[in-house]
Amino acid sequence: MLCCVNGPQIPFSFAPELQLFLPADRRRPGAPVTTDGVSTLGHVVESLGVPLTEVGRLLVDGSRVAPSHVPGPGESVEVEAVTRPQEVPGAPLRFLLDVHLGTLARRLRLLGVDAQYESEDIGDPALAALSAAEQRVMLSRDRGLLRRRELWAGAYVYSDRPDEQLRDVLGRFAPALAPWTRCTACNGLLQDADKEAVREHLEHGTRRTYDVFAQCLACGRVYWRGAHHEKLQTIVENAVREFGPAAA
Repeated sequence: MLCCVNGPQIPFSFAPELQLFLPADRRRPGAPVTTDGVSTLGHVVESLGVPLTEVGRLLVDGSRVAPSHVPGPGESVEVEAVTRPQEVPGAPLRFLLDVHLGTLARRLRLLGVDAQYESEDIGDPALAALSAAEQRVMLSRDRGLLRRRELWAGAYVYSDRPDEQLRDVLGRFAPALAPWTRCTACNGLLQDADKEAVREHLEHGTRRTYDVFAQCLACGRVYWRGAHHEKLQTIVENAVREFGPAAA
């Protein structure tokens, strides 16, 4: 954490949504932070534990400033949370999820949202580089990862419960929903499949019971409305009801 005996003391106030990132003694509005007089506002905020991915406007004495602003004596700082829904300019909205968010990735794919998931821990530098190379929003609960400068964009996932995680991401980014159009295993696109064309992939009971199928164009996995369909349908219906309508 930044600290310098001779540096200015700057009063900081953080939005309620950002309080969880702060040490207990920094949560009071206007709590003074002793800076070194040369560090940028963005660096000070992150040194207090708040990833810049979660920060909206930075206000100094009521006026908006850039993260590169160097706070000085007599100034006071307000740190707002990111505005929801959040716009991500410059590329189609798509996501990259780290190894701990597999259930969230599958649920996003179920809704037709482009969500790449790394099932192995490839390390923070590789994840950040992939986010930049493919212009994907990095979703993670790892604050250190979200502070990496290589990231194209990122967002902290606030809950460890999949239902709440899904609502968090859908509410924050408002992606277009197209349920049942992506492979939940690999993120590839699905197409309708003729029963005879996929017969070799089916168990005898499945061939006898079901007639409507879809197949992933990327990995070849075959889908049908099996035993878990009702649970998945509930997830889809709840998401479309709250965050839809579904994309045409």
